[in-house]
Amino acid sequence: MIKGTTKLLGVIGYPIAHSLSPAMHNAAISHLGVDFVYLPFPVKPEDLKAALAGFAAIDLRGFSITIPHKQAILPLLAEVSPIARAIGAVNTVYRTDKGWCGTNTDVEGFLAPLRTPPYQKPNLPPPTPPCQGGEQEGTLESCPPPYQGGARGGSEESCPPPYQGGARGGSEESCPPPYQGGARGGSEESCPPPYQGGARGASDWSQKVAVILGNGGAARAVVAGCAQLGFAEIHVVGRSAPNLAEFQQSWVNSPMPVQNLQVHSWDNLSMLISQADLLVNTTPVGMHPHGEKSPVAAAALDRISAGAIVYDLIYTPNPTQFLKDAQLRGAIPIDGLEMLVQQGAAALKIWLDTESVPVDVMRQALRQHLGLG
Repeated sequence: MIKGTTKLLGVIGYPIAHSLSPAMHNAAISHLGVDFVYLPFPVKPEDLKAALAGFAAIDLRGFSITIPHKQAILPLLAEVSPIARAIGAVNTVYRTDKGWCGTNTDVEGFLAPLRTPPYQKPNLPPPTPPCQGGEQEGTLESCPPPYQGGARGGSEESCPPPYQGGARGGSEESCPPPYQGGARGGSEESCPPPYQGGARGASDWSQKVAVILGNGGAARAVVAGCAQLGFAEIHVVGRSAPNLAEFQQSWVNSPMPVQNLQVHSWDNLSMLISQADLLVNTTPVGMHPHGEKSPVAAAALDRISAGAIVYDLIYTPNPTQFLKDAQLRGAIPIDGLEMLVQQGAAALKIWLDTESVPVDVMRQALRQHLGLG
């Protein structure tokens, strides 16, 4: 129940009525029993600066950002985290003594299914830092505030989850959803590869090859995530040579440079798929209402190795045609719903200043909202 003491969170965009964020965040807030509410705010592009002033005036604690504001908000913030600068977009804003601070939790959302216990390996680097104050530089290996204990600080020794159990998927003995059967295949006793080690195992990403379809904003978060995991090769495939060249150069000049990034025209896709340990679709091809389409032709997908991970950032339909085709060829599918849930969970941890939020509750709220049961 909303009271006079209820603290406000929200999401801004234009339009915003379609947003799934209120469903999952309010489900988590209700489960936790905290005095917060998460609301959608339609903000036109020309009103963005005024909206920030208004949010500060009513003591809004934080908000998510979606299209068309992810880039436009950057110059309006007091601080921007290194990862958000590297990606060139902010999706999460919270308030500090210095004003509004922006970060990007899409990388954490993308990585979470690849890192969730019992699949996380001890040699993986920690998650990405939000704003650390002072200089806007940082490395992908740095330990992030606000999760270092206390209100917004603490020692490097206290860098907690999100990826060490609890909110990220339960105990080491449990095979976390969405990998417990159904489209994900197998029972709790048969957690599928690539997470069991072996040729495609996640124990050493430094020997792996990532192939990313598309070179837009979503691809930037995926490149940053693959760089965090330490992939030996990161290949981005696109259709526009000038855009690909610009994409590659942007990482050379980035606060977090990625040196092992290569870009390719779509003509090279079939060859690259045969090398891929991780194949990620960041394009909108196959999204509702065109769920019958796939970004990869069947003949090219025939070259995927059994046990490779195929990841589609699209979450409707669920699963996409791309994932269904890949699974038929022995690949391990991951859909975009989990990324959506996990990036939201990472944001909620910032706003509530906590190390644990009910990810399972958030996931189930979204599945019910989408009619997935």
